[in-house]
Formats: sequence, C-alpha cells, structure tokens
Amino acid sequence: MVSLLTNPTESAFDVNSLVLNERVVYTRRIAKVVKGGRHLRFNALVVVGDGEGVVGAGLGKALAIPDAVRKGNAVAKKNLVRVPLKGSTIPQATTLKKGASLVLIKPAPPGTGIIAAGVVRAVLDLAGVKDVVAKSLGSRNPINVVYATLEALKQLKDPDEEIARRKAPRPTR
Repeated sequence: MVSLLTNPTESAFDVNSLVLNERVVYTRRIAKVVKGGRHLRFNALVVVGDGEGVVGAGLGKALAIPDAVRKGNAVAKKNLVRVPLKGSTIPQATTLKKGASLVLIKPAPPGTGIIAAGVVRAVLDLAGVKDVVAKSLGSRNPINVVYATLEALKQLKDPDEEIARRKAPRPTR
C-alpha cells in the first residue's frame, strides 16, 4: 500500500460515519521477469468521496486486482481531504505541480458542470464539486495527476474562515 498524502497513519475524519463512494480510476499490471518466467502484480488507484466536500485517494498493490482495489480503498480512507465548497464550485482558483504533472483548477458559474478529463474529473466529482474548469498540463501520469489534484484541493481556503483569520488582532511580541 502506498500513501499519496503526507500523513497516512490516521484519518482526521470518522470514516464510519461517512457514506463514501469508491471509483477505481487506474490499474496497471507489473511484470517482474525472473529465471522461471514472469511474476505478475497489480496496482490500483482508488478515489473515494462523499460528494459533499470530502475526498481521498490511495494506491493499492497486490497479486490480484480485487486485493489491490481493497488495499487502495483502505489507504484512500486514511487520506481524506476536506474541500471547502462555495455553492456548487470552489472558492478560488488553484494550481499545483507534482513531479512533471501540473493541475489547474478554476471556479465556474452555476450550470457549467465539471469541465475536466480523466482522473481530475473523478476526483472533483467525488468531492462534490459541480461547477469547475480544470486542466492537466505536463505529464498525464494518473498517479501524479490525482496527487496534484488532491493537494490543490487541500490548499483551498474557506472564505469565511480566512476573513475571520485576517480580522483577528495580531499577536503582541
């Protein structure tokens, strides 16, 4: 099992109280060539989300695809991120680069829908974002693109909390 985010040990959310939908966005077969032939293993990249602002992703590795999906699901539940929503979109535009993958995400007016392709669409859909424009530039490696999308959503600030934080008096030295 491989974690995509920084602290995979404990989730900040009570996973049992959330109703999470799961989507397998990428699988691949790994062949190790040995003296007796090929040893096959599988990777599965799983994205989970409740459709109301909570989303996570995990990469599972196993000898069979169902086991890899199960492991990826477990890792994804430990890597949940809260996405601040402003109506049906995100509060501000964001950009993040991971490896050679660059992901741009911009808010859109109501009725626009999710204008994104591939794994970015899956992450935004499971996060509950309804109106957004996203573009994936550079490398289209699904693992790096999902990681970059989650990190970009993680760095979004809730407008109300940010206003309250900025109006707070400065600490005295």
